[in-house]
Amino acid sequence: MDIGTFLLMQSPSARSSQEIYERGLEQAQAAEALGYRNIWLAEHHFSTYGYLSRPLQLATYIAAKTTKLRVGTAVIVVPLHHPLVIAEEIAMADVLSGGRLDIGLGRGYQRYEFERFGLKLDSDGQRWDEALDIIVKSFEGRPFSYEGKVFNVPETSLFPQPLQKPHPPIWITAQSQYSLEAAARRRFNVLTGGFGVPIERLAEFGGHFKRVTAEMKPTERPLVGVQRAVYVTKDEADAREAAEQARWNMRVTLSLRNNYEQVDRGQAVPVPAKTEPGIDELLDRYLVIGTPDTVTRQIQRIREVVGISHFNCSFWFGDLDQKRVLRSMELFAREVTPALA
Repeated sequence: MDIGTFLLMQSPSARSSQEIYERGLEQAQAAEALGYRNIWLAEHHFSTYGYLSRPLQLATYIAAKTTKLRVGTAVIVVPLHHPLVIAEEIAMADVLSGGRLDIGLGRGYQRYEFERFGLKLDSDGQRWDEALDIIVKSFEGRPFSYEGKVFNVPETSLFPQPLQKPHPPIWITAQSQYSLEAAARRRFNVLTGGFGVPIERLAEFGGHFKRVTAEMKPTERPLVGVQRAVYVTKDEADAREAAEQARWNMRVTLSLRNNYEQVDRGQAVPVPAKTEPGIDELLDRYLVIGTPDTVTRQIQRIREVVGISHFNCSFWFGDLDQKRVLRSMELFAREVTPALA
């Protein structure tokens, strides 16, 4: 099982953009030094929930500052962009990173973001499906055209072409059966999890994806990755305080997903849901936080019920300061990774 890291680049206290990006680069370089497989970068717009509007741009920069770490997007929000622009940027980033790129693609879920681009959420999936067709065709290395209900592309050739053949590994974020089935049909890998998703839901996703994938009879089984908020400490009080920091992310995520968000002059407000799990339930069902032994058991539990090949650690959440994040990353690498192996 590969172990990766994840950057949302959030700031509940609206810290400066320079500080946020400096922290992100320092964590990426620490991840490489500590032996993590890759780093994934989220796309978000117009609020302190995420300062990263162009994940491929930061991926290219991190690749230039590292030598082995794979860089990835989790995710590019496909319906916000023209698919040919996405394809060009993927190819360029793959070349500049020396073939160290992984691509996560998603449909998006924030009405708040779409409205500010003058768009509506892609509820029927038509734009999403056609965009994926075009992106994959772009990487075939020959002229192509496309005629659909949303996009019409006259004969076109893509330059540059990606270094990895036929293209970088493609991962689809999946929070629904529709997305899981779409990924399985295309033989794409799947990323799931995140804030606000209990372990029982992850188990449902994993079981459904296995069934659908088996029906497709692929020559290679697609990979499955799970993302979780992770914090490793040897102090119980420290662990419970970190869980409260993660609650900020969960509240903002769920409010943006379910259209009751509040954004005050760009600052994302952590709106409580009507019913919320208590701290013990958060630690048991939603987060991977605790001592090295506890964190190891929690990840093994996820591996058993979901069947994952990749675990993605979201070490930086809420307003955790940099020293705590880096200490947690180091403790995970030193005591949890060997135990999982």
